[in-house]
Amino acid sequence: MTKRVTRTDDEWKEMLTPEEYRVLRKKGTETAFTGKLLENKKKGLYVCAGCGNPLFSSEAKYDSGSGWPSFYAPISAERVETKEERALFMSRTEVLCEKCGGHLGHLFDDGPRPTGKRYCINSVALHFEERNDDSS
Repeated sequence: MTKRVTRTDDEWKEMLTPEEYRVLRKKGTETAFTGKLLENKKKGLYVCAGCGNPLFSSEAKYDSGSGWPSFYAPISAERVETKEERALFMSRTEVLCEKCGGHLGHLFDDGPRPTGKRYCINSVALHFEERNDDSS
């Protein structure tokens, strides 16, 4: 586990955009098919918008048709946390940044091989770092 990033609510509000704050800190969801990274096809890393923790590689990104960027696996299991979420008569798995605890999206069991998983992630919860080499 990496060193945990902790900030006060006021510090998060100051450093994040209102939409990043709503999603990362208040567990919001951006509107489907509106995210800035949904159609991104460049090679690189997707990092947490709250703390810069590298979360997903472009190599694991795929078009799920869901309206949100989707990945079949994180860079490593230690980069994200999952937590059972029960609300409004449904149960699903929340995906959080391991380093800052920010809400990223949800995990589903309908993804492609090799994992069969779909990490359905809000674009606003991520920043993209383009890489032109093989380090992505």
